[in-house]
Amino acid sequence: MIGVGLKSESFVDLKESLAELEELSIAAGGEVVGSLTQVMTQYNPATLIGTGKVEEVKELVKEAQATVVVMDHHLSGIQCRNLEQEWGVRVLDRNQIILDIFAMRAQTYEGKLQVELAQMLDQLPRMVDAWMGSLSRQGGGIGTRGPGETALEMDRRRVRDRVKAIKKQLETVRSNRSQHRASRKRNQVPSFALIGYTNSGKSTLLNTLTKSQVLAKDQVFATLDPTTRKVHLPEGPSAVLTDTVGFIRKLPTQLIEAFKATLEESAEADVLVHVVDLSSPQMATQTEVVNQLIKEFGWESKPLITVYNKVDQAPFEKQFQVKAFPRVFVSALTGEGIDRLKRMMVETIQSLHQEVELFFPKSEEHRIYELGRETQITRKEAASAGTVCSAYLTPSLLSRWKEYLVTA
Repeated sequence: MIGVGLKSESFVDLKESLAELEELSIAAGGEVVGSLTQVMTQYNPATLIGTGKVEEVKELVKEAQATVVVMDHHLSGIQCRNLEQEWGVRVLDRNQIILDIFAMRAQTYEGKLQVELAQMLDQLPRMVDAWMGSLSRQGGGIGTRGPGETALEMDRRRVRDRVKAIKKQLETVRSNRSQHRASRKRNQVPSFALIGYTNSGKSTLLNTLTKSQVLAKDQVFATLDPTTRKVHLPEGPSAVLTDTVGFIRKLPTQLIEAFKATLEESAEADVLVHVVDLSSPQMATQTEVVNQLIKEFGWESKPLITVYNKVDQAPFEKQFQVKAFPRVFVSALTGEGIDRLKRMMVETIQSLHQEVELFFPKSEEHRIYELGRETQITRKEAASAGTVCSAYLTPSLLSRWKEYLVTA
């Protein structure tokens, strides 16, 4: 493992990022045999790190009998090729490790497509050598003898064609998902999206809240595909909760591009639930990374509940370090604080609603049951001509029930 940074950057961040890269490499199936860092005034265009460090790593690779060197920085195709020639082993960067984990974890048709697209988009700018080292391919017959299209150009064209094909297939997935969302919106089902740093406990929380059996493991990027389940909230309508892919610092842009369909689930949700690992030593940095991505995706206007998870594993004083509001402390594993979280979810949905009075004549009192299925009825009062109800309605529900509204 090699951590690389500039003197103008924080050394603490460099060390934390390198420690995270080690965790990623282990998750990808590697065994870390050594790590070192280099802080520079500027990067070397040919090898990223300095020539002295290149020699030092060469010796370390031989000594440890390492088979792969991983850089905690993006490498260009030229830099990667130069380093591989110097060290005689495979050289990868952070992006490639993350993509490798995603390739291992992808289970569904959509997940596999998204990972392939991300890998193709990552590979394109790195392509510097043609397949099998050939330089050009000629057509056959008179008039075609010449340099021909270079093999590198052909390889790049093939990758571009495949990118187009995958994007088309993902578009179909996206339109199918938007139909499901439209149907939920029509039926006025409130939706929550779980977001947060990878391995903060989002899937375990989804299982606890919805009594589901979604894969939940203590590992980075255990969840790739969005999973939506129904959650029953106290004294409120049924809602849906979606578990999405976790975030990470230096998230590859190719992943954001490839996982747009997945991220749309969060973009369309009524409320975001930011799950934070309270027991993590890097809690503040991880929270900042997620907040930055929320800004980047343009989700700041959405209501946000911050859930500090793993209270059973964190020292009690850690709870005084948090600043977010509204917030709730839970343990998705033991169930501590889950009822408080559900109440907060109900309150947040209610804050998006307006409390109004509706009057149902005797002949239409059967519709009260229908109203109760769509929203929370806070009060019922029988009168001689019918029943007066107080209920929380969203703007779209207001237009649907406008004929029964009691105007002041």
